[in-house]
Amino acid sequence: MSKLSFLKKLSRNHILVGVAVIAVVVVGVIIASSNGIFTMPTLFGMSDNQIGKAAVDYINNNQLSQTPASLVKVSEESGLVKVTIKIGSSNFDSYVTKDGKLLFPQAFNMAPKKDAKTPASTTPSTPATVTKTASPMLEAFVVSSCPYGLQMQRAVAEAVKNVSTLASNVKIRYIGEVAGGKISSMHGQEEADENLRQICVREEQPAKYWNYVSCYMKKSAGAMANGMPIGDSKGCQASTGVDTAKLNACVSDAKRGLAYAQADFDLASKYGVSSSPTLILNGATVSESDYGGRTADGVKSMVCAGASTPSAYCSTKLSTAEASVSFAATYASSASASASASASASGSAQAANCAPAAQ
Repeated sequence: MSKLSFLKKLSRNHILVGVAVIAVVVVGVIIASSNGIFTMPTLFGMSDNQIGKAAVDYINNNQLSQTPASLVKVSEESGLVKVTIKIGSSNFDSYVTKDGKLLFPQAFNMAPKKDAKTPASTTPSTPATVTKTASPMLEAFVVSSCPYGLQMQRAVAEAVKNVSTLASNVKIRYIGEVAGGKISSMHGQEEADENLRQICVREEQPAKYWNYVSCYMKKSAGAMANGMPIGDSKGCQASTGVDTAKLNACVSDAKRGLAYAQADFDLASKYGVSSSPTLILNGATVSESDYGGRTADGVKSMVCAGASTPSAYCSTKLSTAEASVSFAATYASSASASASASASASGSAQAANCAPAAQ
């Protein structure tokens, strides 16, 4: 299906912001050539600034966004025309070749950071090879709207609820980036904002953290422009007793919220983490499928496998049902219980995740 056919099939009320950004740059009639490359002949001979102005006119005149678009700036970068457009409160960058033939809705900066470190091996350690320590630490890297990140968070929360002492051996961390004093995440700004809220609660109100995230995961309260669901943060802050003033202060103070987030992101970079969820046990990647899957008992088993001297709770049997995926009112549904039984019988476990490339 061509990009033009895809755009025509979308309801105007549900056009993704990402698609709108693509449409912004396609300022003329899109013509698919026989070799599959899209060309924009109306751009030929136009200045960079004219391309930017025409882009804004196109999106507004064709009502491709319910919120009017405005031109922020036009520049050149790495031999391409960079068009920055503001839609609502967010800015989006797209790129076009100087001859107007090729469109790049998104670009990834492949230049290594000055302080970049070589990522640790991402080959999972097995129960037999995992490093054992007196104080094992299981870190689950997630993003707050990923259905499978929510599944892993739910499994960890269930384990901590049943064995409170596990809380000192497990930690939810988040995947993202801080640039220009602003946090970003793979599924959009709303997800990034919630990641930051959860990080602030985790760091400054730890006694409220598990109750807050357990509440947040129960029910979707809406969706982002790209369709990813979001939970009821305000309602959960109120019902779980989160100090809202303290939370808001943390989120708005770069020396607190962004600093905590950057620590998570630095660890994600160190471990080579890119997908949600990714599990790190005692500094090495592990696969939940080696320990019973995304289950409360699996979480406990991972921590116990990393302990040089297993705690008494290691003999306690927790739920072996796969945790519910995405937002869900209960820890496990009948469907997830059946899936867990099937996975156990076949010797496999669910390993779906969210990654930037899947967007």
